[in-house]
Amino acid sequence: MKKSTQQTYEELLNPELLNSVDGLILLSKMIIGGYLLGQNQSIRTGQGQVFRQYRSYQPGDDLRLLDWKMYARSGRYFVKESEIETNITVKFVIDASASMLHEDRNKIRKIDFARLMATTLGHLALEQGDAIALYAVNESQIVQLSPRQHRQHLHRLVFELLQIAPGGGFPTIHNHPLLYHNPGSNKEMIVFISDMYEHSGEIYETLEQLSALKNEVLFFHLLGQNELDLNYKGTVTLEDLETGQRIQVDSQKVRKQYQENLQQHLHKIEQKMLDLEVSYDLFSMGDPLDKALNDFLKRRQRM
Repeated sequence: MKKSTQQTYEELLNPELLNSVDGLILLSKMIIGGYLLGQNQSIRTGQGQVFRQYRSYQPGDDLRLLDWKMYARSGRYFVKESEIETNITVKFVIDASASMLHEDRNKIRKIDFARLMATTLGHLALEQGDAIALYAVNESQIVQLSPRQHRQHLHRLVFELLQIAPGGGFPTIHNHPLLYHNPGSNKEMIVFISDMYEHSGEIYETLEQLSALKNEVLFFHLLGQNELDLNYKGTVTLEDLETGQRIQVDSQKVRKQYQENLQQHLHKIEQKMLDLEVSYDLFSMGDPLDKALNDFLKRRQRM
């Protein structure tokens, strides 16, 4: 993908990439009313919304859930099982600041990678019966998509993803209050995609606010392989895409110290996310996206 080439519908709706996550589950850890959310439907015994079946009473069942009419007719104890819709909303929050224009050595920018992640996981969420929504923000732009469960909504998601134009910095929480508005009654799983580049704690403040709403927050930290390795040759000029500040370095001389400092920085981020009760995953743009997402989904299922 060349730097000058705008992503297209066809690239985001790549069947090979979408199919790579089929059969997996974007599992949520949220527990509401004593049962697990995150899949299309869960079944619990009780006064549910849709009757499913009767089953024989087993020791330990709640006696309040016995069907006494069935007992009167048969002389046996039965419990009524009900099927309850447990859909959630998967909201993709995308950092649209200028640093997301950073390009890795494979010519893919962070914003391109983020769009592909959101499309693929949005497809998976719709397949399992959840609603999907979008919120992308920088200092001058807000891109929003309200939650819907219909399959056609994936095309609306892709359209809005393509409207994101990275620029400026990530705003303070006071400048994007709509992020915390949930127009539906469903609980939300927030998938926050960012390179964690901030000036004065704006992203941490946003995560703290989102976590305080008692929804599950997943943070996807995007870094280019060239950022992780500083694998440039000779003397290079590095530019801060948000401030325009430039610095010239001899990559070979500073590489070892840079990598040590980066690991310390990443460790601090992990610890902070743990304190905020935010699930944290680091993604390198040097890795194939289908493999990275498969590993992530399988890891969550094992947890």
